[in-house]
Amino acid sequence: MSKPIVLIAEELSPATVEALGPDFEIRNVDGADRSQLLPALADANAVLIRSATKMDEEAIAAAPKLKVIARAGVGLDNVDIKAATNAGVMVVNAPTSNVVSAAELAIAQILGLARHIPDANASLKAGEWKRSQFTGAELYEKTIGIIGLGRIGTLVAQRLAGFDVKLIGFDPYVTQARAEQIGVELVDIDELMKRSDFITIHIPKTPETTGMISTEQFALAKSNLRIVNCSRGGIIDESALYDALTSGQIAGAGLDVFVTEPPKDSPLLGLSNILVTPHLGASTDEAQEKAGISVARSVRLALAGDLVPDAVNVAGGVIDSSVKPGIPLAEKLGQIVAGLAHTSIVSVEFEARGEIAAHDVTVLKLAALKGLFQTMVTEQVSYVNAPLLAEQRGVEVRLTQETTSDEYRNVTTLKAVLSDGSVVSVGGTVIGPKHHQKVVSINGYDVELSMAEHMVVMVYQDRPGIVAIYGAAFAEAGINIAAMTIARQQKGGKALSVITVDSPISSQLLEQLRSKIDADLMQAVSITEQY
Repeated sequence: MSKPIVLIAEELSPATVEALGPDFEIRNVDGADRSQLLPALADANAVLIRSATKMDEEAIAAAPKLKVIARAGVGLDNVDIKAATNAGVMVVNAPTSNVVSAAELAIAQILGLARHIPDANASLKAGEWKRSQFTGAELYEKTIGIIGLGRIGTLVAQRLAGFDVKLIGFDPYVTQARAEQIGVELVDIDELMKRSDFITIHIPKTPETTGMISTEQFALAKSNLRIVNCSRGGIIDESALYDALTSGQIAGAGLDVFVTEPPKDSPLLGLSNILVTPHLGASTDEAQEKAGISVARSVRLALAGDLVPDAVNVAGGVIDSSVKPGIPLAEKLGQIVAGLAHTSIVSVEFEARGEIAAHDVTVLKLAALKGLFQTMVTEQVSYVNAPLLAEQRGVEVRLTQETTSDEYRNVTTLKAVLSDGSVVSVGGTVIGPKHHQKVVSINGYDVELSMAEHMVVMVYQDRPGIVAIYGAAFAEAGINIAAMTIARQQKGGKALSVITVDSPISSQLLEQLRSKIDADLMQAVSITEQY
């Protein structure tokens, strides 16, 4: 069996390839060269990139077997996430790989501005000795404002605390208790601008944050303010910053990011009171290695068909350990429901009951949808595009959770309402330390049967001799019955029989059996792996 093909489109650390392991065929290509990239994508199951490779709509269309695009870094400006989602391709990045490096660069920028280090270095190397020209400022007892108290902002606060500074911060999504925990006084943006001697920015670029530091904010600042942006270009209005620096309204600025990169012809580059670096936030050996290892692990998960918590275009996140064993079960429940549905589906409801209902079980709903559509559509189905496939087909999707479960510790059930008004439902559970999967209900009948690759579901009028009829038919066809269960809701009523067999059953045999026992339902279901 051939190995999945992983295309490495840019130079990555040796640790990345090591983290991928021996289970893949590794190919290398210059991702910046479209004439090389597009043909190489034809057979690729995964592609690993950095910032130079553009995975746009054209590139994604050239990769029919692609399951995952892995960006060894944080930014995803070079990936068309919408096109990837429509194609069922997971997009992953390494959101925490550069946090330490980015925090340290911000502090380096602050210190560089405070002590004029770049200019002093250049002056001395030019043969000058102008000590008085480079008189700086201490950080000790200064007020430092931190805009954004997420992962990087928190790391900056922790490291600056050692300088005996006063830390204030602005972040509308952080509680007072959390800010106090990291030694930061929460203030609004205007007060932060008024009080700060230094400001460092650590927020994402959004429509709300673009240009949030502009003329109005600089008008509030002290004349000795030095402001640093190592997050995203455009959060500081560059025109307003130029005016503030040239008029002496503020003392200095440090930028690692710009609205346009590289910032060709930017007037900021000609100023003496600005320190600039070419987007070096993640440019350390350690950050690059962390990013490579992180996305390599994500690729392994994606190509194994597992949900990747760091995927940017899939609803998910951190999955509780008690929920994870239910993921493959939920996918198989979806396949069974699809196999039993005799007409189109108009709505589905995924229900989680028991202890797992106390956690986020969105991933189980995604897995069930993935299984449901796996044999119903011609597209490649993944955790990424399964909700999109439901939306495109007008299938309403609901999720319900209930922490009580009468018979089992946890039960998950997928119910589908069909276009004729009938309902198909299948429930299952995971048992024991080995996470054994069982089917516990089908269409309202209580059953208990181990999940198997090949299953036959029958509903018929309960009467003597039925088991002998289908048992003999299977024997004559050379099909071995591995297990079976029969359930009924009342004596003399309808019975449901579920049989697991060792090999597939032909539609011709099923039709013969349907006629012999006058079955209301006679359906074979095969559980298949898409990956």
